[in-house]
Amino acid sequence: MPSYKAPSFQDRIAAAGLAKQKALDALRAKPPVDEALMAERRQAREARDQAIAIERAAKAEAVALAKAQKAERKAAEQAAEAEKQAAAAAAAALKAARLTPASAAEMKAARDARYAARKARK
Repeated sequence: MPSYKAPSFQDRIAAAGLAKQKALDALRAKPPVDEALMAERRQAREARDQAIAIERAAKAEAVALAKAQKAERKAAEQAAEAEKQAAAAAAAALKAARLTPASAAEMKAARDARYAARKARK
């Protein structure tokens, strides 16, 4: 069995030249471009691009609508929270007003009213 003999530089140059020539021959042997076929492909590509653009626009519109709905919900929640806080503050103010001591005249009037109510029940 003969041993492996590495190709020389000249052999490699010749092989590369031969490969290049084959590629050029294959390129020259290619049939000419059919304009009707190219126009059909172009129309198909444009239709596909247009469909993709419509789909993207619909998706963007859906995302914008979802964002608007989320913003509305958040605003409603914030309004409800503000209303709840205002009611709590009003209740706290009312409770504080009840706990503050009244003037002497108001206390006497309340006491007299209780006394009169008690007498009316008997």
